[in-house]
Amino acid sequence: MLKNLLIVALRNFKRDKWYSLLNILGLTIGITFSLFLIFYIKDELSFDRYNKKADRIYRMISYDKEPDRDIMKWSITPDPLGPELKHNFPEVEEMVRFNGNGKTMYKNGDLKLYEDKIFFCDSTVFKVFTYDFIAGDPNIALTAPNSMVITKTVSDKFFGKSHNNYQDIVGKSLQNDNGDIYKITAVIKDVPKNSHLIFNMLISMSSIPKKFMGNWGNFGIYTYVLLRPNVNKATFEKKLVPLYDKFLAPIFAKSNIKIDFKAQPLTAIHLYSDLSFEPEELGSISYIYIFGAVALFMLIIACINYMNLTTARSARRAKEIGIRKVTGSTKSQLVAQFLVESLLTALFALLLSIGLIAILLPTFNLLAGKSITFQSLFEPSTFFILLAIVLFVGLMGGSYPAFYLSKFNPVHILKGSLSKSSSNVNLRRSLVVVQFTISMIMIICTWVVYGQLKYLRNKDLGFNKQQVLSLTANANNDIRSKVVAFKNAIKENPHILSVSTSQSLPGQGMSMLLFSVETKNGYKDQGVDCYGVDEDYFKTLGMQIKKGRNFSGPSDTLRSIVVNENMVKYFGWDNAIGKKVKFGGDTSGNYFEVVGVVKDFNQKSLYNPISPLMLFYRPSSNNIQLKLAATDIPSTIASVEKSWKTFFPDLPFQYTFLDQDFDSQYAADQKRGKIFTTFSILTVMITCLGLLGLIAFTTQQRQKEISIRKIMGAGVKEIVPLITMNFILLVGISCIIAFPVAYLFMDKWLKIFPYNTGLSVFPFLLSALAVLVITLLTVIFHTVRAAIANPVESLRSE
Repeated sequence: MLKNLLIVALRNFKRDKWYSLLNILGLTIGITFSLFLIFYIKDELSFDRYNKKADRIYRMISYDKEPDRDIMKWSITPDPLGPELKHNFPEVEEMVRFNGNGKTMYKNGDLKLYEDKIFFCDSTVFKVFTYDFIAGDPNIALTAPNSMVITKTVSDKFFGKSHNNYQDIVGKSLQNDNGDIYKITAVIKDVPKNSHLIFNMLISMSSIPKKFMGNWGNFGIYTYVLLRPNVNKATFEKKLVPLYDKFLAPIFAKSNIKIDFKAQPLTAIHLYSDLSFEPEELGSISYIYIFGAVALFMLIIACINYMNLTTARSARRAKEIGIRKVTGSTKSQLVAQFLVESLLTALFALLLSIGLIAILLPTFNLLAGKSITFQSLFEPSTFFILLAIVLFVGLMGGSYPAFYLSKFNPVHILKGSLSKSSSNVNLRRSLVVVQFTISMIMIICTWVVYGQLKYLRNKDLGFNKQQVLSLTANANNDIRSKVVAFKNAIKENPHILSVSTSQSLPGQGMSMLLFSVETKNGYKDQGVDCYGVDEDYFKTLGMQIKKGRNFSGPSDTLRSIVVNENMVKYFGWDNAIGKKVKFGGDTSGNYFEVVGVVKDFNQKSLYNPISPLMLFYRPSSNNIQLKLAATDIPSTIASVEKSWKTFFPDLPFQYTFLDQDFDSQYAADQKRGKIFTTFSILTVMITCLGLLGLIAFTTQQRQKEISIRKIMGAGVKEIVPLITMNFILLVGISCIIAFPVAYLFMDKWLKIFPYNTGLSVFPFLLSALAVLVITLLTVIFHTVRAAIANPVESLRSE
């Protein structure tokens, strides 16, 4: 029986080649790009789950509650927290700390390279996390001071790829720019990209002298704990509450600052974390829901196309159904026939999809910033997804046609009455409304997302990030003594408009320290962001001094500070010039005095509102900024490199541009925005394919009516509105549904950003216009063809 069903299905495909190809093409596009989104979602959901003990690993996080400020949530903790939890909390089986070491130059003989993503780490790291060892013993790898574990990529960079045995690397050493020598005790495979914390090197925590280890008042460590089996997270967190009174209250209570510690599940970090100081780009669970919905929409629209065309063509198969029923076919056999045809169509589409995925996967990886391999298609979990898609598309797309066509009365069919009836017009119209609604929602959302991301790139930040080249000299005393000489020499180049140094730049991290700030009601203790700059910093970055003056030179080193406008507003200063600020808890009488107010600028990304900021005078910092003229930048960089090698012969010449660095904070959203835009366009394309087939069939069904009207004197102008008005009405109904749904989603999404474009009527009107124009062009094309056809051809059989 199955053989017969397959033969009949193939015959029907061959008889209606055009509609069969249209169905398969629509399903292929829908399945292909739905699978891409499913791969993306799978990858996002897999973060940190490669760790064998992932369900018991938690990151300790800090909640900072200060008067008159929103709660600040940090992914970092004080240094002593980890040992305290390990020694005095029986719920903790093991703990490990990661202390970032920043970008550092290392050398092996004459080979000198900068490395980043370097952490000092406890030796217990390999008892908590799962990493694949190529060489070395995880039990002793980081126990001794000045021991180092490196990844395969770092090993290949410093020692070459020619060796076959990485065990030969164990025992060798790398030296940093300060002269510290670290012995390599292990080589591991690169940290999986689906990790929230990626490192290239780990250095034993015991390498840090105890006098440099932080206290309970210094936050800067990533602390993780491995809880014992069956430990309740909520119960464990309750036991953390007394830590404040015991260790932190002596430091923070007098400033009315309260610190709470929480435990964050490892597997929730990538998609659910909203903390500051994250080590890597995070995902967002909201995008998982969005992309999941888009994947489902694409499949649904492809299925609707199939249902529409199949039910619309039902009259063409009426006699086949009638004869089958008369000759003894049961309803269940007819249902099986149509479902087999539908499943076979879905299977053909899936096979084509696999071929398309093989071709397009590199492009998708580039677009999404992923490393998904073609082999992932053949994983057991993916196989079940493929099977589910075929069944979903096949059964959903074929179920209604199967049950609808199989219930036809054979007497009516063979008398020809079915061909005169509507082939369930209302159903088809409803399905078209669903397609139009989904397409319109996608277009609106795409327009809003594109507008917001463009706004983030182009908003006035309070500084000029264009043509600002950034260099970093390692921060040892000998190097710093050369910074001034380099700065003075480089100013001689007429293509360099300004040179400055600073401890940080917009988009980079900075310190938040506790200060006692003068207000109308006395001094107020408050945590304030701060870093050091020189007197040329504001000029190089195009910042404006609104009141007072800029730094003037070394005389400003001990006393003077410049603050931003937000700090003036926050502390209620009528006149900021001359206001005093002291370090929190300092009773020596030393203070800083405000000498200038700089116009507000976005030190952090536009995901964060501008907050109070203090700038100290610190000349000759190791971060160097050069404002370049817009002409002949390559030759200017070559000249800078020549000067660099003169003053810093031992340091590699590596530079970045400020605009690229600052905009990289939005890289994740830019990628997701491109994905959403691309797949929105594809969704509309699938809708157009279905619309093309449906309108072609509709005009074909009404060809005789059009011919009779034409004989009776009707012209093209009278005939075209017959079909177009129905579709214009369907677009109008879709607008009524799509507009409020899109508004609710986009209004909620925009509220994520402190700075956003808001919602205007234009995306809604333009989306409706786009759908209407596409529909009308398609309808008019086919209607005009029918209207200008020779009526004799269609009426010949009457």
